[in-house]
Amino acid sequence: MNVNHSKILSVPTNIITGFLGAGKSTAILHLLKQKPSHERWAVLVNEFGEVGIDGSLFTGTETEDSGVFIREVSGGCMCCAAGLPMQIALNMLLARAKPHRLLIEPTGLGHPREVLAVLAAEHYKDVLDLRATITLVDARKVQDERYTKHPIFNQQLAIADVIVANKADQYQSEDFPKLLSFLENSVHLNSKSVFQVSQGALQIDWLMGKHKPIDHHEHHHHNAQSNESLPETRILPDAGYLSIDNEGEGFYSRGWIFKADWVFDARKLYTLLLGVNAERIKGIFITDQGIVAYNKADDVLTESQLDDCLDSRIECISSNKQSLENLEDALFDCIIAE
Repeated sequence: MNVNHSKILSVPTNIITGFLGAGKSTAILHLLKQKPSHERWAVLVNEFGEVGIDGSLFTGTETEDSGVFIREVSGGCMCCAAGLPMQIALNMLLARAKPHRLLIEPTGLGHPREVLAVLAAEHYKDVLDLRATITLVDARKVQDERYTKHPIFNQQLAIADVIVANKADQYQSEDFPKLLSFLENSVHLNSKSVFQVSQGALQIDWLMGKHKPIDHHEHHHHNAQSNESLPETRILPDAGYLSIDNEGEGFYSRGWIFKADWVFDARKLYTLLLGVNAERIKGIFITDQGIVAYNKADDVLTESQLDDCLDSRIECISSNKQSLENLEDALFDCIIAE
């Protein structure tokens, strides 16, 4: 694809945010399918875990030849350490893609106000044009104090221009009215649009509005280490796999990367992941049934086929560290002997 070398100016930029399991990645994939064929879109993905799954998920379904450029920042909120990991990744992505639109997906445990502050800084004033921030939410979660009292959950709703109640096909009749009642008591609904969708079916028109800045701004601190060099791939040790942990905001993550030579039993993997007690599981595996992506939220596990991947990898996020302690041995049991 030919990419011109003109100066990058006023790129329409949207943040797509939401708590763990809200369906952000599915929603972005839905938006990418609506991309005008002549446009180049860039996607900057941030993940709480250190392994990084979403970048592989997007590149397994969309390619640069089709006008979709992906960059990933793993290991916690990308706006920390003065926004350096985010700025490095964003600058490289913009230079490569010279996009007609930029989508940014912060981690579900990230701090969207701080991400917005980086994007609104003087350095990007002429480069980025901040458009509508979209927050996905599962309406059923407003009955759970683990969400309603979590500061990140509330911050995501506060900064939104558009609030999208995702997974509406799974709601009971009272779920959406309870969400509206919660929003009326917690955020200024008169300045926001609220929609219901299923399976992340965002409409491209929702991206077009301008972002309405909010005055309140707060700083944060956590223990995630910033990865300033942002390597594209990790070098695996001789053992053929790598395990990496992270923690923050009351959650714990453990991820694994396995060498591409290992083939996994898809049926065993599905059974294993179905039984793991975790708030969030994402994985991409080279299996005896092809390349399979696994996605688990709210105890619902789904599978989808991908066209390509570089290796097998999985990330699990849980509020209970002990629930992931024996998972490594179980994953090895799913490997088909050579």
